[in-house]
Amino acid sequence: MKAQDSLERELENRLRVILGAVPGLGTGVKVWRNPAASDRSFDIMGELELPRSNDRVELWVECRDLPRPSQFPFVNLSNRILQHGSRGTVVPVLAAPHISPRMAELCEGHGWSWFDLAGNCRLVVPGALYIERTGLAAVHERQRPKANLSSAASARVLRALLAPRNAAVNWSQTALRMHCEPGVSIGLVNKVVSHLRDEAWLEQRDDGKFRVKDAIGLLDVWRKSYRFERHRRIGYFTLLKPQELRNRLQTMNPSAGEIVYAAFSAADFQAPCVRQNKTWLYVSDAALDEFVRVADAKRVDTGENLVVLVPEDDGVFYLRDAGNGEMPARTNPVQTWLDLRHVGGRGEEAAEAVLNQCLKPVWEGAVRHV
Repeated sequence: MKAQDSLERELENRLRVILGAVPGLGTGVKVWRNPAASDRSFDIMGELELPRSNDRVELWVECRDLPRPSQFPFVNLSNRILQHGSRGTVVPVLAAPHISPRMAELCEGHGWSWFDLAGNCRLVVPGALYIERTGLAAVHERQRPKANLSSAASARVLRALLAPRNAAVNWSQTALRMHCEPGVSIGLVNKVVSHLRDEAWLEQRDDGKFRVKDAIGLLDVWRKSYRFERHRRIGYFTLLKPQELRNRLQTMNPSAGEIVYAAFSAADFQAPCVRQNKTWLYVSDAALDEFVRVADAKRVDTGENLVVLVPEDDGVFYLRDAGNGEMPARTNPVQTWLDLRHVGGRGEEAAEAVLNQCLKPVWEGAVRHV
């Protein structure tokens, strides 16, 4: 209780400083803590009188020490206003020692304002006041993420969760692990799922299973942690035309290893948008020698027309997209999008086409059928 009291006192002072720095508010600002022991409508009240309109604004501040996105929103503000009343405009505000980007995103999406002890904030009174400040260093030690989303094992979990073919799946951790084999333990699956649930990317069902809550948002989170440079890139040159190359690749021994079209070449089948004169492929290390022989490819430092990516992990071949049975197959659209966002050039443009044509329709359709 003493710790919570101390936190509220610090946050009260911080709010007073933030509002006091706004020109024109002056003596029209009042900030105080609610002393009630229980059933409080707010932890801290900020009261503003807007100088031009004389409107009264109340900032109802909810203080949290370690807020989790999965717990948001914390209170039903509408019910509290009805129970306790208000003489003016009420703005719900979350205050904490640190507000993560994900928590800030949820606040904005739900119409909440927020601030932290460092002074980072986003305080909005619609049509009257807007204060935003970010980038100030945290004044306390932040929590470390429970899972490292940049690892190859975590990538296998994320691929399974986001693959379009799995869009309507309600998962158990055991079933998810089966999609991530080999080399991914149930402990790792549990760690990743727990982290994504805490961050509100997954939602828990009443039957104990879980599903993806915001596929587009989760995909962007993965993009930021994805380590494309871990794949070994090799440039080759071949005299074969694209169709000739494709015919040759169909003769490769399937037991030799894995090969799929990747990046721009995968997008040519899935969402044609960008023309370019190189063929992009993922080729497993085991299949590399046979690929070079079949494609009559010569390794070059410049002038490549074949870009071969030897993957860090064979998870890139998960749920490959074979269309109408064409071979070689393509990376699934999630992997295609992810690679395009990292290859440079017109990759972002091609990725946007894949997102709009292959991913959004499937994900939005799955949400409508929940």
